Amino acid sequence: MDQAASSSQGAQSVPGCYRHPNRETGIRCTRCERPICPECMVSASVGFQCPDCVRNGSGTGQPPTATQPRTLAGGTIAADPRLFTKILVGINLAVFIAVQVSPSLLNDLVLVGAWPPAPFAPTMGVADGEWYRLVTSMFTHQEYWHIGFNMLSLWWLGGPLEAALGRARYLAVYFISGLAGSALAYLLASPSTATLGASGAIFGLFGATAVLVRRRNYDMRPIIALLVINLIFTFNPGFNISWQAHIGGLVAGVITGYAMINTPRERRALVQYGTCALVLAVIVIMTVLRSAQLT
Repeated sequence: MDQAASSSQGAQSVPGCYRHPNRETGIRCTRCERPICPECMVSASVGFQCPDCVRNGSGTGQPPTATQPRTLAGGTIAADPRLFTKILVGINLAVFIAVQVSPSLLNDLVLVGAWPPAPFAPTMGVADGEWYRLVTSMFTHQEYWHIGFNMLSLWWLGGPLEAALGRARYLAVYFISGLAGSALAYLLASPSTATLGASGAIFGLFGATAVLVRRRNYDMRPIIALLVINLIFTFNPGFNISWQAHIGGLVAGVITGYAMINTPRERRALVQYGTCALVLAVIVIMTVLRSAQLT
């Protein structure tokens, strides 16, 4: 009698499946430890897991995004690793065509500090509140050779760098480098000088590519030789090139590229986005100080 009663109580203590309470089971999910019946069991590397844990964490104890393949900089690997490079090339070409169709548009897009020059009061330019010129000048070209050279450079450098960094980090390097080039040109060049072109952003890609090549222990000589050739053209007075934009973009590209590529994984996002925010803050400070000087 006593033995039969004990067996009955044991049977009653067997839990029911958390999804099907009327089904008794002795198996529990290895992650959340909820009881699961054979219908709800999902095989895992060790034991079984419930459907909810598998759906929410891919059976790894981590968020589903944690199992996605990542680039060297921690970005998500995309199906088309050159998509944003293609978009940037397309934007530059579209602006170039618009300028060719309507040349007067050029005056509204180029980077000008203040116009007309002193002693007249400026009526246009960044100093007059047209900060958007720091961005629009990055996508503006007037000469065929200028846009041709810049777009070839963007395609050769941008595609591999976008694949290595991921889209968001690649765009961050590109835009911050371009803005840094515009800001340094605004700070150091004559306020009445018109500056245009994607060269600042492209020199930023040069800098980030150099960091990437060094990180992967590739031969540095080709990228150094190409960079030296471009710097020779930059400082050649016969080409009338804004060296300020090139140097500003190059420095920003090296700084942001280094933060993207050489940051320890455990604090990667903090250092990457913190570095970008810091460089942007420097750009804003330079722009504000120059505007105050000109006004």
